[in-house]
Amino acid sequence: MGKIALAAIVSLWVIPTTIMVNRIVPEPYMDEIFHIPQAQQYCKGNFGSWDPMITTPPGLYYLSLAHVTSLFPGFYYLEAASSFFDMCSTAILRSVNGVLAVVCSVILYDIVTHLKPTLNDRKVMLHAVVLSLYPLHWFFTFLYYTDVASVTAVLAMYLASLKKNYWFSALIGAFAVVIRQTNIIWVLFVACTGIINISATHGKHDTKTAASYVSIKHGWAYATGSTSTEGVNLRKRKIVKSGDTIEQSSSSHASYPSFSSGAKEAHAVTPHFAQMLYFSLVSVLAQAPMHFTITQAVDLFQMLFRKSRPLLFFQMSLALVVGILSVHFFSVAHPYLLADNRHYPFYLWRKVIMAHWSIKYLLVPVYTCSWLSIIHMLGKIKSKIWVLAYFLATAAVLVPAPLIEFRYYTIPFYFLVLHCNNRDDHSWILTGTLYIGVNIFTMVVFLFRPFHWDHEPGIQRFIW
Repeated sequence: MGKIALAAIVSLWVIPTTIMVNRIVPEPYMDEIFHIPQAQQYCKGNFGSWDPMITTPPGLYYLSLAHVTSLFPGFYYLEAASSFFDMCSTAILRSVNGVLAVVCSVILYDIVTHLKPTLNDRKVMLHAVVLSLYPLHWFFTFLYYTDVASVTAVLAMYLASLKKNYWFSALIGAFAVVIRQTNIIWVLFVACTGIINISATHGKHDTKTAASYVSIKHGWAYATGSTSTEGVNLRKRKIVKSGDTIEQSSSSHASYPSFSSGAKEAHAVTPHFAQMLYFSLVSVLAQAPMHFTITQAVDLFQMLFRKSRPLLFFQMSLALVVGILSVHFFSVAHPYLLADNRHYPFYLWRKVIMAHWSIKYLLVPVYTCSWLSIIHMLGKIKSKIWVLAYFLATAAVLVPAPLIEFRYYTIPFYFLVLHCNNRDDHSWILTGTLYIGVNIFTMVVFLFRPFHWDHEPGIQRFIW
């Protein structure tokens, strides 16, 4: 019942907002001018056609074909569409992400239930609803972008792994890479977390079994005089077999190579270490009611001052030096960022980071504190190796990206929030209220505050 109720709640904002967006912005906008014509080529059966400006694989278009195929009989029966191609309109193609957003909310519900089994249904529902409202995920639900499909596939892969269905997880992971090539990193991360979980489970099992076995062995030897180790060997064979399964699954996860296509000159791999700094601050701000609390501040101070002063001084100095070097040598001002005033990062870059030459350096302590808060929050319930794997996966996805786009942060943000053990309802309600406010603002600006460029015809709109 909880999942059905959640799907109904998410549909309550997906359906009316989708209708409103399609009425006010009926034509393809921004990246849709590439994605929608490409999907329509697939609807015609022209699978050999490819727009060189598209930088992602065709996974979204395959999903769109399945979506259109499921709708076509009903539309044809009602005489609302006379051919399959007629179904591939802008509105129908956009609705793919609406359906995926509902599916994604249910997946989030299942993940929260699995990771936090002591939560009751009401709290799980609250967490899933708030996560579904996350502004970067919410906004692109209503446009024909790859983001919602990518997030849904990666989270579905992770859920299957949590349920120890590793082959199915590998299959979903392969398709996630077909949606967006950088998802290969999250495939490897999920495989890594699967190995970590199995190792931890076996470690606990071995400790308990060893203690039990010693007791049983002494009792059996006393009664029969036997010293046979056949039982131990049998248990070892079982563990080795289980290890082989996850190893095979990991290999399956890792066997799908990433590839890139289209507009390579604009998306060339560039060492952009400052992305990690931006991600930390954006993520902390997106979780402000959970990070900016007295409890979190006290915990951070206690964590820091438990360390020896020389070690603390060395670690903080190293973090600050790395941050300063990152913003000085590895902060990329992409031409799109500097020229396209339709994106919010354009204004943050010009009005904040580049307002004065010193600002980018003065923000380094803020970035450092943000990462400290994130690592501390994750470290409460996850092992150090898990946190390290998460950090490396996030870096592998973000550092090569030359363009600052907050939507690239969505998947690592979800992994972060899902593994933060914050169960305070007030924090989640405040976070949800914050998301609703941001969503209303960005959608109102997008729909009702259009503007024009002098050098190019057509209506322009503000977007993430």
